[in-house]
Amino acid sequence: MQTVVTAQVFVGEALDCTVAQRAARRLTRELGFTTAHGEEIVLAVAELASNVVRHAGYGTLIFRPLDSGGRIGIEVEAEDHGPGIKDIEQAFTDGYSSAEGFGYGLGTVNRLMDELEITSTAALGTRILCRRWIRSERTALNIWEVGAASRSRGRAPENGDAFVVREWDGKLVAGVIDGLGHGELAQQAALAAQMFVRSHYELPLDKMFVGAGRACRGTRGVVMALARFESSTSMTLVNLGNVEVRAWSGEERMQFIVKRGILGVGETCAVVQHHRWEPGWILVLHSDGLHTHWQWSDFPGLERQPAPVIADKLLKELAKEDDDATVITVKG
Repeated sequence: MQTVVTAQVFVGEALDCTVAQRAARRLTRELGFTTAHGEEIVLAVAELASNVVRHAGYGTLIFRPLDSGGRIGIEVEAEDHGPGIKDIEQAFTDGYSSAEGFGYGLGTVNRLMDELEITSTAALGTRILCRRWIRSERTALNIWEVGAASRSRGRAPENGDAFVVREWDGKLVAGVIDGLGHGELAQQAALAAQMFVRSHYELPLDKMFVGAGRACRGTRGVVMALARFESSTSMTLVNLGNVEVRAWSGEERMQFIVKRGILGVGETCAVVQHHRWEPGWILVLHSDGLHTHWQWSDFPGLERQPAPVIADKLLKELAKEDDDATVITVKG
């Protein structure tokens, strides 16, 4: 991947921030971003520029086009020589700042950009590097059959569980998200992770987990499992916490790694698992609102049913009354 500098803007006052936004808007149009996606990048640039002025007094923003194997994007670098950020991950919490009354705005930048890297020291200042890639707008091929069933604890209006299903170009991302606890605060955490995954579904799973974790800063946190199918013969999986992962795979036994942790609380590295997949197999992801001590033999012939029927059946038979419950099923 080769990068070249298209524009460099010195920022030291409000007018410079406007110049930086104009430079970003011009480059996103030249690269082919949609107007809506281009304005999201412009908003991220506004946060970065104002952040430099507010916390360091002055600095620079550099804009570069990206082309990685035909994948087109934009890279924005913000650099200053200010006091630095003491706790980088904590700075992703909306409204958090070491300067009273002013947030860093990094939560917004994280939600709007695909990749975000930060280095910061008190002696040298802060360097933020972020990238956004053009999304695939092609029509889904619909080669996947997916079922989803969810209900809240006690049929309450707030559901602390959420799920994600995105299909494009014959690929699929499906996942279950469980906010810690119950009620409104659990729902807020689950929706924060869900929104990030829905908006960045083309990212590799490890980067998706990093971004979703940052999006959940300031919430109770979540546990989450995401499965990504690049084709009908391969599946990658990341499972952090106690989301149950099962597969109906005929006579072949599949083992899935479960990594303990809470997304959005502390620093947790995702472990990406790579699995061979066969078109006739079935994947099931469900939250701990369903009893986990079940086998496929408990439901004779269920594997022959459509994915939505499987999800509804498992929810009806296994859901606990005192917890939110969600099931996702995937068939090729």
